[in-house]
Amino acid sequence: MNTRDVVFPAGRQALYEQNRYSPAVRSNGMLFVSGQVGSREDGSPEPELEAQVRLAFENLNAVLKAASCTFDDVVDVTVFMVDPQANFERVWSVVPEYWGSAPHPTVTAVGVTWLYGFQFEIKVIAKLPESSSH
Repeated sequence: MNTRDVVFPAGRQALYEQNRYSPAVRSNGMLFVSGQVGSREDGSPEPELEAQVRLAFENLNAVLKAASCTFDDVVDVTVFMVDPQANFERVWSVVPEYWGSAPHPTVTAVGVTWLYGFQFEIKVIAKLPESSSH
């Protein structure tokens, strides 16, 4: 049986165990990161949209850091937004704070009707640094 090489950011393992998923899994030199939302330490949503997007990126960066990666290692991004027609400009105004410089990763943006009380979720695939590839 193939055991998953799971990456846990500091301090949030109980939330992942409670919800029965892994924050990230290393495989074949890549890091597959579960969707990250703007959740506070207790798992509740950050209420204000831009603050929620920033917190989602902070949560994502904590997972990347736990795998010795940064956003610069990200090659593919999928974002999910509730009501993108109303929220896209507000969400995308925050992105440059975290996105880095070109060349940028690929991106797919998906409009959804429900994200468990959240308005934004980001999921990525990153290339692991050579020294931490599994």
